Parts: sequence; C-alpha cells; structure tokens
Amino acid sequence: MSRHDFTPAEFQSRLHRVRQALADHGLDWLVLFHPVSIHWLTGSDAKSYQEFQCLFVSARAAPLVVLTRHGERDEFLDDALVDEVHGYGGGENEDPLAAFALVADRLGLRQAKVGIEVPAYYLHPHHYVGLKEWLGSALVAEPTQLVADLKLVKSAAELGYIRTAAARADRALLAFREALSTGRTELELAGVVYQSLLTDGSFLAASPINLVAGERSCFSHGAPTERRLRAGDFGSIEFGATCRRYTATIGRNFVLGPPSPRMRELDQLVRRATEACLAEVRAGVSMTVPHAAAKRVIAEAGLEAARVHTSGYGLAPGFPPTWGEPAHLLADSRYTLQAGMVISIEPPVFIGREKLGARLIDNVLVTETGYERLSQVPNDLIEVPA
Repeated sequence: MSRHDFTPAEFQSRLHRVRQALADHGLDWLVLFHPVSIHWLTGSDAKSYQEFQCLFVSARAAPLVVLTRHGERDEFLDDALVDEVHGYGGGENEDPLAAFALVADRLGLRQAKVGIEVPAYYLHPHHYVGLKEWLGSALVAEPTQLVADLKLVKSAAELGYIRTAAARADRALLAFREALSTGRTELELAGVVYQSLLTDGSFLAASPINLVAGERSCFSHGAPTERRLRAGDFGSIEFGATCRRYTATIGRNFVLGPPSPRMRELDQLVRRATEACLAEVRAGVSMTVPHAAAKRVIAEAGLEAARVHTSGYGLAPGFPPTWGEPAHLLADSRYTLQAGMVISIEPPVFIGREKLGARLIDNVLVTETGYERLSQVPNDLIEVPA
C-alpha cells in the first residue's frame, strides 16, 4: 500500500477520527509503533518494522512526523502521507532513543499528555523502558488498541481490496486442489500456492502458509515440510492472499483416497460448528455469541478439549507475523460485531492422541442482518484419489 492507494479525503478522515479519539481520551499526543497503525494513517509500506520507528500524531492540526532508519527515509518521503521524516542510524549503529528524544523535545512531548502504543512484536522491551523513563510524568496512557479499534469497520475502498484478495485466495486454493496428489511433498504443494498468489498479483501474506498431512494433521499451525503425501493421508491447508496488504484467508481439509469414518466425522463436525457460528453473525451481536455457538457444537461431540484455537477474528492489513486484528471470537471478547467488519470463521479441532485435526476457514463481511461469505470456493472436504 502507498498514499496513492486511497484518496486524500479517506486518509484525512482516518486522521480526523484518531484526533477525535485522542481528544476523547484527554491526550495531546499519541506515539504509534505498530506498522499497521502507521500504514493505515500514512500509506507507508516500508519494511522497517523490525527496527525502532514511530509516528507522532498530535490531537490538534499539526504535521505528521515519522522517525525511522535512514535506510527507509526515501521510501517514506516518496510513498507515505507524512509531513516530516527524521532518520537515524545511517552507515553505523545509533541509539534510536536519542534520536527519539531530539524529535520529541522539539515537538514538546514532555510538556504534554502523551499516550503510546505498546504492540506485542514491534517495540523492544528496553526501548519501552527507555521511553517511559524519558517521558516521565508526560506519559499518561498506553492506548495500544486505539487505532486498531477505529479501523475494524472497513471503508468501501478497503472492502474492494479485500474482495480482490479473497478472489486470489480462491484461485490459489483451486491450484492447490489440482496439484494435490500422493508422492508430492508438503513444500512442493506450498510452492504451487505461492506461485499462484505471486503471479496473480498477491504479495506474500503476513503469516506463512500452514499445511499439514498424515500424522501432522493434529498440528494447529504446522508449516509445510519435506514429508511426502501418502495414500490415506488426511490434512488441512490455511493461507492468506493480499491486495495492498489487505488480507483474505482460506482453509480447507483434504484427504488422499477414501476418508475413514473418523476423518469424515471431524470434517463434518467443524462444518457444523462453522455454520452454528455463522448463524449468529450480524451487526449488534457480541463476538462472544457466535463463539459460544461454535463451542457448543464441538463440546456436544465430546471434543471441547481439542478446541485449542479462537473461533475467528478480525482481518487487517498484515505485517509479519500476523494479519489478525485484536477483535476475536472468544468467551472474554469485549467487541461487538458491526456492519462493515471482515472476520474469519474457523472453529477447529486438533486431537493429538489421534494424530488428527480439522479446520475450515472462510472470511465473511458482517452486514446489518447477517453476513456475506467472501470466498466462492465450496468448503467441502477435498477428496483426491490415492
């Protein structure tokens, strides 16, 4: 994504909403570290999230200021909707906190009420400690989900990108289904998926493909290996496709040869759990409700202990390691479904003692009265002759 992927008016609307939220929280400044937050507000696609970088956002009409490595400075200047770019660490190491102090001092942060994001993957603990020490009493809040919550409901332009990503995921799944056969390795089949995605215009999704077969099918997030598929193998695949980093995901179960009664039972169980979950999806419903419906179906089958995963979650523009948003279908979720949200639906079962697992994954757009399924590929068990 870049600043050219949305209209200036859409970016301005996003910034206005963030500034209003800052005012509502009694904050003068918010310092953003999550690359998705920076991406959503500026269009930046810079691959610099593994190093210290941040965006300074004022509650008033003031310039958007970014601090990043010198190596990413030109990309921000050319491709992001920011007013000032400050760099650190050119050809040698430089303490980013010292660079932060110079910019923040000039902006007057220590004389203001400041909030900072504290994202799980993108702010090193010693940087966090240093920021708290430097800001002192000026740091009054850590509203980590402030921007994430504002972007849960997607605009028409965002939905257009997600629909494109979903179509790319469908085509990659069809390519996988065509290539699926005994004797091929999991990695070979993953390569078929990636070839389809990349030649179809999709960037690599934020999280790598999950592809497991045979005795590995009980792994909930197993990466593909050199293992060759054999007759009788049951397995599952999950991957994401993107458009301007907006992600759609898909997952299906497969079997090489006739499925055993247990394999078919597990596939049908997650299908019933999925349908029960979907039956509760509509605007105004707590995310705990569809989760409880899926959970109930799995529990009635005696497999509650094998339900080791969320029933679904919001989907976002993704930066490694995740494409997920903080809104999850879980028993303690604080979120309510709203029209315009895009969520995955994927209640699974993974049974270690049986070396079997099953999961279906589809994305849906929440509407006022229900949902729209974004994938056009049926979620039937993929059965391939051995």
